[in-house]
Amino acid sequence: MKSPFSGNTALIFGGANGIGQAVAQEWARRGAKVAIGDIDYAAAQQTAGEIVKAGGKAIAISVDVSSDEAIAAAVAATESAFGEIRIVMNNVGVVLNGNPEDVPLEEWFRVTQLNYFAPVRALSVLMPKMLARGSGHIVNTASFAGLYPYASSRIPYAATKAAVIAMSEGLALHLEPKGIRVSCLIPGPVATQMLERMTTWTENLPMSGPGKELAIRTPGEVANILSDGMRDGRILIPSDESVWTIVQRWANDPDAFIREKIASFAKGDLGIPSLPVAY
Repeated sequence: MKSPFSGNTALIFGGANGIGQAVAQEWARRGAKVAIGDIDYAAAQQTAGEIVKAGGKAIAISVDVSSDEAIAAAVAATESAFGEIRIVMNNVGVVLNGNPEDVPLEEWFRVTQLNYFAPVRALSVLMPKMLARGSGHIVNTASFAGLYPYASSRIPYAATKAAVIAMSEGLALHLEPKGIRVSCLIPGPVATQMLERMTTWTENLPMSGPGKELAIRTPGEVANILSDGMRDGRILIPSDESVWTIVQRWANDPDAFIREKIASFAKGDLGIPSLPVAY
């Protein structure tokens, strides 16, 4: 199957650290020209510099994805440097920890703005361009937390990731017949520093996890899984294929699955993998 990367321009929102950084490096290795958009401009510059030093093509762009104007400016800067954007990855995300009654309304709005409406903003700029051209590839980053219920300590995050999955599925139905590919990266446990930047709203609240049996991936492994999945035309791309076994259990009897989780949490089994991870 033809590579979606070689010679094509990719814009990654949230490409300076973690999974986004690894994806930028992987796509550059596969021949893409990569624009790294991030609010952490210094980290974006460092990542772009490493790609260029390795022989790839990359630029850094300072962007606040909560701003329509900033997203439009990032698109314009990418097009000016590398030409029309063939791939966009919406990878910006924030997570919080807290009982829902303790999370301020402003935090629910903030998480929704960054995790859900940031992709919507980017797509509102880039979808018309892709539709006019009849080609392109949209990548949205979700989470296992949006696939099945377990993330009771971070409900705003889980809700937005479920929305991203639903949006991606709907976009695939609408756009793929028009020549535009859609992929939804669905990470499970990944060894990043995301939790170090997490805000906690309920003191001493333990975090619930997706399941102790799941494999912990590195960002590099996730980047490779995503890239291979895009090459192969996949729509939903989880970081661990065994997650579908869990999803099947949930689908067979959602009520029983949820009550089993309640019972497990009550016994202290929170489904946390053995290493500190972001999921």
